[in-house]
Amino acid sequence: MSNSHTPNRWMVVIGAILIQLSLGAIYAWSVFTPALKAAGWNKMETQLVFAVGLLMFALVMVFAGKWMAKYGPRKLVAAGGITLGAGYILAGLLGGTNFWVVLICVGFIGGAGIGLGYVVPIAVGMRWFPDKKGMITGLAVAGFGFGAMGWVKMAGAWGHMIADYGLSSTFLIYGLAFAIMILVGSIWMVMPPEGWQPEGFTAATPAAVKGGQNYTVQEMLRTPQFYLIFITFAVSAGAGLMSIGLMKLYPMEALQAKGFSVAEASAIAGTAMAVFFSLANGVGRIAWGVASDKIGRRRSVALMTGLQALVLFYFTDMAGTPTLLYFGAMMIGFNFGGNFALFPTLTADVFGNERIGQNYPFIFLSYGVGGIVFPLLGGYLGDIGNFPLAFAICAYACLFGAVCIMIVKKPIYQIAKQSTSVHGFVHQLQLDHIEEVIEHALHPEHFKRVQPNDADSSEVEAGKEELGDEDRVRENA
Repeated sequence: MSNSHTPNRWMVVIGAILIQLSLGAIYAWSVFTPALKAAGWNKMETQLVFAVGLLMFALVMVFAGKWMAKYGPRKLVAAGGITLGAGYILAGLLGGTNFWVVLICVGFIGGAGIGLGYVVPIAVGMRWFPDKKGMITGLAVAGFGFGAMGWVKMAGAWGHMIADYGLSSTFLIYGLAFAIMILVGSIWMVMPPEGWQPEGFTAATPAAVKGGQNYTVQEMLRTPQFYLIFITFAVSAGAGLMSIGLMKLYPMEALQAKGFSVAEASAIAGTAMAVFFSLANGVGRIAWGVASDKIGRRRSVALMTGLQALVLFYFTDMAGTPTLLYFGAMMIGFNFGGNFALFPTLTADVFGNERIGQNYPFIFLSYGVGGIVFPLLGGYLGDIGNFPLAFAICAYACLFGAVCIMIVKKPIYQIAKQSTSVHGFVHQLQLDHIEEVIEHALHPEHFKRVQPNDADSSEVEAGKEELGDEDRVRENA
């Protein structure tokens, strides 16, 4: 049913973007590193703050899902904004160039604040937009991507804040801005009333078919679908993160081998990363989210990872030519950004719309796994002079991810509710239909049509349908 007295749901979008613009601060860390190095920091110290921030982001997010159910989304995201803002403000007040102060305040406290707030706009947005889950998630996480670029530019090329005011003052100003923007955005972070539906939304819409059965975390972990999605996210995000780490280093070598000077190669590679990759990263989050509402989540993930594999296979041939380098960086960023729109909505489709806040943080841990394995792999192969192998391995990994995601079928809830067993786990893959066809051909007398006599048996049979079949249902509104 639709309720004319409920708030305008598009205000939820504005609130989500305000929040995610601020949370994107974690990816703006690179703008501070030159000034920190000038203050005596080494490269390891600058990267340690960033790594600790990412670690706290992922770990706290797991607990945030439980806290959101207990305290509500508005209180949780407000707590995240205050925590993030306090971390940067304290870093500014206590000494913006002191390693331990910045590590604790920006890394531990700031990262925890991001983890508290990140899942809230996604979960709330999906509840207000069950008819456009992909689009709303794409818009929300696009704020995270564009926010990073904005904070980098304000501290550097556009606002010159670090040069004009110093690190301590910049941390202080940013902390205040983060807290204010998130607190304002939190005003609209409320779930819709019980039974609310957008006008024109009926049971015939694709979103109504998917995400109806809500799995607990324990039930989700009993399904092979969770691990297939986890692996796909890890390889897809990890390939993008490795490419980010090598996006300037390798093209500089390739461009110099083609006759460009060091200064020219640095400028071209920097433009590829700062402009083409960054912009496409934000645009890709929206575009893939919208596309998934049309063609389905599973197909979108398979297409995205397959396209990423194709680009990575040819990237070493593209890196030495400026135009091709810009195109390659744009496509890698476009596909990398799509991960953050597609995997939350895929998680909701498979494991339930109402449990997205609790379940998605466990899927998101794969981002941390990929962020450790693939960049380390790229760095090691780069040190021994074999960048092409690094990109090739990532390309094959993306192809493997595309295969994994195509195996994912809707889980059978009755099996997931039971205690874990090898037979039940394997049966959830639902790959036994070929055996059944052969058995039926050899012994047709063993089979007879049985009409389901209760809701549970109907549910089990419905659970055997692939997500792809659901994706063919189109919206009637």
